Amino acid sequence: MKTQEYVELEDRYNAQNYKPLDVILERGEGVWVWDVEGKRYLDCLSSYSALNQGHNHPRILKAMEEQAAKLTLTGRAFRNDQLPMFAKEVCELTGYEMMLPMNTGAEAVETALKAVRKWGYEVKAVPDGRAEIITCAGNFHGRTITIVGFSTEEQYREGFGPFTPGFVTVPYGDPDALEAAITPYTVAFLVEPIQGEGGVIVPPPGYLSKAREICDRYNILFVADEIQTGLGRTGRFFGCDWEDVRPDVVVIGKALSGGFYPVSAVLADRAVLGLFNPGDHGSTFGGNPLGAAIAREALKVLVEEGLIENAREQGEYLLGRLQRVESEHIVEVRGRGLLTGVELKREAGGARRFAEALKDRGVLCKETHESVLRFAPPLVISREELDWALERIEAVLTDL
Repeated sequence: MKTQEYVELEDRYNAQNYKPLDVILERGEGVWVWDVEGKRYLDCLSSYSALNQGHNHPRILKAMEEQAAKLTLTGRAFRNDQLPMFAKEVCELTGYEMMLPMNTGAEAVETALKAVRKWGYEVKAVPDGRAEIITCAGNFHGRTITIVGFSTEEQYREGFGPFTPGFVTVPYGDPDALEAAITPYTVAFLVEPIQGEGGVIVPPPGYLSKAREICDRYNILFVADEIQTGLGRTGRFFGCDWEDVRPDVVVIGKALSGGFYPVSAVLADRAVLGLFNPGDHGSTFGGNPLGAAIAREALKVLVEEGLIENAREQGEYLLGRLQRVESEHIVEVRGRGLLTGVELKREAGGARRFAEALKDRGVLCKETHESVLRFAPPLVISREELDWALERIEAVLTDL
C-alpha cells in the first residue's frame, strides 16, 4: 500500500483527534525511521520524549522479549518478581523512598493529585472537600476530564465540562503570583520544569528554587511533572535538577519504557505515598511484570550509556546552532538539553508548513501552539547525525 492509501484508511476509520504529518512509518532504529515507501527520516520529536533511548534499543528489546516469553501480567491481586526490583532500582536511582506504578502519564498525574489531596486531609488537616491545588497557565499534564479542567487551552476544555473543582491557576514563571494564590486550603503546587506542549517555555532562572522555598514556608507539596523533561531530556536526570530542587512528588512516564510499552510512576517519600491503603487506588496493568522489566532496562540504558550527558552536550550545540540562524521568521530560540523550541513570527504562516517542508527533506518534527517548532531528537543522537539534521533545519528556516 502507498502512503495516501494508509492516510485515507486512517481518516475513514480512526477518530480525528490528531492532525499528524502524512508520513506512514513502518520501521525505526536509533534516531532514524523509515516509511512504507522506503524513505529515511531523522526523528526530531522522539514521540514527545518517550524515545529518549532511541527507536528499538536492542537492550530494551531483549529485556522485553525475554520477559514476554515468561510472564506478562498478573494484576495486583498477586505479586511478581519484576515489580519489587523495579521499585527498588527507581527509588535508589532517584533518592525517593517509594513509588507507585501506573501506565500512562495522565494516569500518573491523576495519581499524584489523589496523593497530595490525601496528604492535605490526613497530614495538613485541611477540612474535608476543601483541598486546593495550584497549577500554572499554559500547562499540559494530560487529557483526562480532571486535567483538562485546569488547562488554560480553550480547545482542551471545550465540550467536556463540567470540571473537577479545587484547582487555582497562576502565571507560569511568577513566584509572587504563586505565593499570592496560597490559602489555608492549599495542599500542593503542580508545575512542569519546562512547559513542553506549551511551546518549550523555559521559566526565569531561580523560579523553581523560589517556588520550592515558598512551598516549604507554607507547608505545601511541590509536585513536578517530569514526564517530558525527566529521564535525561534536559541534560540532567530531572529538569528540576538544574536548580538543585528536590520536589516532594515527581511524576515520570514516557521514556521510562524507552518507547516499548506504557509505563509511568509517581515518586515520593513515605510521608506521602505511605498514606495509600489497599483499595485506595489501583490499576490492573500498573506494575505488571512486562512493563517493570522493560522500565528496569530502560533506566539502565539511560545511565550506563551516558545518554544524559550526551543530551547536555548535543543540546548545547543544537541550541547554539539554532540561535545563530539568520532568518526573518524567527522570534526566539529557547530550550535546555535536547528539548528546543523555535518560535516563529505570526506572519511566517504557521509552524505547520515548516514541519511539512522539513518532512520533505527527511527531518521529522512537529508544531506546537501553531507558531513553535519543537526539536527533541532521541538522546542517542551523534554530532554527525545532528549536523545532518541541522543542515536541513537551517535551510528550511532561511529559504522557506
